[in-house]
Amino acid sequence: MPSALGGLVAKVREINERYKEPKVKLTRLNRAILLTLRIYLLFLVGILVYAFALHVR
Repeated sequence: MPSALGGLVAKVREINERYKEPKVKLTRLNRAILLTLRIYLLFLVGILVYAFALHVR
């Protein structure tokens, strides 16, 4: 089991190394849209955590 986990970690590191540098050029508009989507995602996760906390209580 530990060797399989080590192999998985090595594979993830290899993939991360391969895609460290983005190959697509981003314009300012694209960056702004991606930032907006990231903020929206964090907002949704916050609502989900809040609803879960209310439900558990």
